[in-house]
This record gives sequence, structure tokens and C-alpha cells, in this order.
Amino acid sequence: MTIHQAMTSPGCGCDSQDMLHALIGIDEALARIAGHVAPVGRTEALSLDHAFGRILAQPVRSRSMAPAFDNAAMDGYAIATSALTGAGPWVLPVVARVPAGQALTTPVAGAVAARIFTGAPIPDGADAVVMQEEVQRDGDVIHLSRRPESGLNIRRAGSDMASGATVLDKGQRLGPREIAACAAAGAGILRVRRRLRVALLVTGDEVRRAGGAREAAQIWDVNTPMLTASLAAADVDIIASAHGADNLAGLVRQLGDMAAQADLVITTGGISVGEEDHVKPAVSALGGEILFSGVAIKPGKPVSVGRIGKAHWLGLPGNPVSAFVTWQVFGLALVRALSGEELAPSRRHVVTSGPIRRKPGRCELRPATLAGFDAHGREIVSFEDATHSARVGLLSRADGLMFLPADAECLPAGALVEFQPFCQS
Repeated sequence: MTIHQAMTSPGCGCDSQDMLHALIGIDEALARIAGHVAPVGRTEALSLDHAFGRILAQPVRSRSMAPAFDNAAMDGYAIATSALTGAGPWVLPVVARVPAGQALTTPVAGAVAARIFTGAPIPDGADAVVMQEEVQRDGDVIHLSRRPESGLNIRRAGSDMASGATVLDKGQRLGPREIAACAAAGAGILRVRRRLRVALLVTGDEVRRAGGAREAAQIWDVNTPMLTASLAAADVDIIASAHGADNLAGLVRQLGDMAAQADLVITTGGISVGEEDHVKPAVSALGGEILFSGVAIKPGKPVSVGRIGKAHWLGLPGNPVSAFVTWQVFGLALVRALSGEELAPSRRHVVTSGPIRRKPGRCELRPATLAGFDAHGREIVSFEDATHSARVGLLSRADGLMFLPADAECLPAGALVEFQPFCQS
């Protein structure tokens, strides 16, 4: 379709009555993303010091055993338990001192002890470390009253990681715990996927920069700073951020330029069926493909996913609450799929703090706040009496989204519902 055809035709096809009535469910939309979106192909090698937050493109395998040698689990005295004859107590001369980072070249032979510190290699001949609080030291001898078991307070070589063992699989995001595992495995250089290149286009002639001058019919821009912060938490490179033109020709130019550079183009607004909604016709004019347009949810029904050339496209509603909700559910799933991250957002079951009455028909994603536990140890969520798509201030007090089934009109207090916590990183 040419720009002229798009401007003179009823729309891109997604606005037909058949399409509008063919809303898909949440799980179907997520399945389409998972089935049709492949990770970006390029990878890069990064040092461990610079890999935080990135997604592994290759598994990490241990370069040696961890620990690499038997070592002391605490400060104390290394002894050979077989040398303790009789019923005790025993008096053992202290014949050596073994600090961490050094090895004792002579074995512990017979009824003797070696002073040893946490992390130091276990001397040959010793098979137990008696913690210093369990002995009485008198000059160059120790008095031991209880027979220790063989292996006491010894960390065995390879007990944490075997040489060549897979420590982390590809697709894992590198947080502090994963970085620690890589360091313990001796993996100083990691192969990771490059950061996603994302472009953001916020539509609406009425939108003005937050805090700036505005006229009576204008509003402050919430979506740009909200999504910029969300994208920073998702660890991507924002290569462009612009205010979209409220005409088809201008949007076609902007979207075309962004799609030529980005892995993902995100738009807000302009995806409904009004005369001023030009985003989907612009996508169509650029030869774009629609993976889905319209999900049976409240809020955020118009949310759309597709492609513009080689770039993926995410169309979020213009209402900030709807944009945030659909970003949490679909935007993060799309970013994870493009990043090759295997971990999906986790939903869990919670119980409602009070009864709910609602209009059935679409699954409702209602912001909710964690409010402790009930007598059975189940998490409780509190919530407003309805989903207020215009109340952005309520989001700051919520911990996540509760999923109210499409066919549920009444739910009693204590009803079991799904809950997805807001992703912070």
C-alpha cells in the first residue's frame, strides 16, 4: 500500500469489523511473541567487570574445580584423626602455621596439629579441622577433649563446581549472583548478546514536556519518561526518542527512519480506530506486518505487535496506565524474546483482600498492592474498586497486576487470582 492509498483507504485492514471482533487472549498473544520473535544475532565478548545486566549468548563452564583444592572452612587446627589414640583428652604439639594463600610443604604426620586459617589448603596427612573455639591452646600445644570426625570443617575440592561443568546456561541475565558464579568458574571473558537498539515514538498533538508550559487543552507527557525509565531498566540502547507527527505522511517518515536503525520501534497512541489514529495505517504503508492487533484485556485492548522491515514494532495505547500495563505484560516479553533471555515473567497466585464486582467480557489487569499473608500463609493483595486507566498516581502504590478472569463477574474476599509483580530490572 502506498502512502496515498493509506491516506485515502479506510485503514490498514486491522480496523475492519472482523478484526476488531477477533481479539485474542493474553496467553495467545504471548505465545505469538515467543513463536515469531527470534533473538538478535550479533554477540560480543565482554570482560566480567562490564557484563552486568547483559544476556549470555553462550553457556559458562567452569575452567577448573571449585574449590580447586581441599581447604579449611574456618580458623582452627588441622589434624590427622587416625593419630588420636585412646579415649582422650589429647595433647598435640603445634608444628606449623598455614595461612590462606600458602601451602604447607611437609605433611601433618602423627599426633600433631597445624594452625590453619579459613581458605588455606589442607596439609597432606590431615583429615579434619578443629575450630579454634574447641581447643585450649597452651604455648606450643593444644588440648583437645573431643574426637572430631574425619572431614570436619573441610571444603572438598570440586564440591561447588566440577571442572567443565555448566555453571550458567545461555539466555540468563547476568546479575550479581550470576557474576559471582562466573568469577568462581574462572570465566573472565563472557560472550553476550549485544544490547537491543530501541526507538521510541510518542504520538499526540496535545502532549507537552512534563513540567513545561501547556495550554488548556494540552497535557504533560507521561509516556516518554515512563517508557524511557522502563527501557533503561531493561538494559537497552535507546537510539531515538521523538514526538510523533499527528498526520500519516509524517508518521510514515518517522517510523521508516526509526525502523531502518532499530531492532524494536515502540509507539504510544494512535492505534485505535479513530480518524486521528494514524499509526497502523503508517505501518501498513511501510509494508509492515501485524502479528496481532487487539487483545481481550482491560486496560490496553488495542495493543499491537508487528514488524516494519527488519525491525519489530510494539504499539502501546496512548493512555499512560494502559501503556504501562501493556508494557509490563507484552513489552517486556518482546524485549526478552529479542534479547534471547530465557526467563519469563513469573505469575503467582495470591488471594484478594475483599470482594470484587466487575463487568465480565475481558481479562482485567488491575494494579494491586501486596498486603501481607492470611492465616494459611497465602499472600494477600489489596486494590481499588475498579481499574482507573486515567489515574497514573495509583501505579506508584501498586506492586504488580492481578489477573481477573474474563468470565468472572463476582469474586468473594479470599478468592485465588494470578498476580504478576512489576518488573524493576
